[in-house]
Amino acid sequence: MTGDVVHDVLDPDSERGRVYRCLVGRPQARAAELAAGVGLGEGAVLAVLRELADEGIVVACNGDGPRDDGHCGDGHFDDGPRGDGPRGNGHRDRDRAWEALPPGRVVEAVLQSDAVRQATARRAGAELERLYRFARRDAGTYGALEVVEDAAQVLAASRRLQLAARHQVRVIDVPPYSGSSGYYLDQEVLQRQRMAAGVVYRSIYHGCAFDDPVAGPNMARMVEAGEQARTLDEPPLKLALGDDDLAIVTLAADGRPGVVSLLIRPSGLLRALAAVFETLWRLAVPASVSAVDLQIGERDRRILTLMASGATDDAIARRLGLGRRTVVRRVSALLAQLGATTRFQAGVQAARRGWL
Repeated sequence: MTGDVVHDVLDPDSERGRVYRCLVGRPQARAAELAAGVGLGEGAVLAVLRELADEGIVVACNGDGPRDDGHCGDGHFDDGPRGDGPRGNGHRDRDRAWEALPPGRVVEAVLQSDAVRQATARRAGAELERLYRFARRDAGTYGALEVVEDAAQVLAASRRLQLAARHQVRVIDVPPYSGSSGYYLDQEVLQRQRMAAGVVYRSIYHGCAFDDPVAGPNMARMVEAGEQARTLDEPPLKLALGDDDLAIVTLAADGRPGVVSLLIRPSGLLRALAAVFETLWRLAVPASVSAVDLQIGERDRRILTLMASGATDDAIARRLGLGRRTVVRRVSALLAQLGATTRFQAGVQAARRGWL
């Protein structure tokens, strides 16, 4: 399966997501029935179904009924002439019934795709490390790259990056957290000023960040002040991006205490770093200040499992023998706890946290 298509299928606001979600609740539905359910034209629904069929997310039935694995009959299309679509005659497609791949398998495909992306990001970090080693053999600059070794200059560069940003500051923060309490308080004042000026801060923290006695409280206050924060188990590098104008990669110094920084100005390398950040942002889990390492009970785990499969509140209540109001309250609380806006997103986030 293609990663972007699978992620899109789990988005209930996309056409793919709407069609797939409707098909999950309507086994062996035809295109006309799905079109009425999602509010799209029949032709648009057929185009989505053919696309999802190419990815193995849905299958056209031959009329033999569904199998246990979610496919229909022998699982093959009755390929006809390819005159008007990738799966053959458009009129025959309209008459076919369609079946969805089980949502659990779609979520698993998302997680596998995310693992590949994370491995790619790690390789990018290793390549940056090699670039850093090469740059140190030069006179201190290499095209759009500058090496800064003085600690005061590193902090000054970080401050300039934030003051110059007009739209957003993106940060990947990883241990060790070497700043003093005073540094974090000064940074907090600066960040509040920039956020008040309309600059958006998006930060990815190491999973243990909130446990740090110095950095943790500052991070928590910034999240409460409006910073968009997520956590990732092992981010590959420490990075700050000011709009698309400047990037700072910070590394531990060789052979001495302290750090050195690479200042990267507009270039292909800066664009690559921005892409790395956005990839890791999609992989990261929304940070929860009030429940950083909170585990869930068995009842909530079962509710999450049913949510991920696309079950409605009524279906969950019947399955678990709970009142509908209880289910509605728990679903709302779990969505908030996971930083998710849809049931599918909640399932993905819960799986990443090892709750399912």
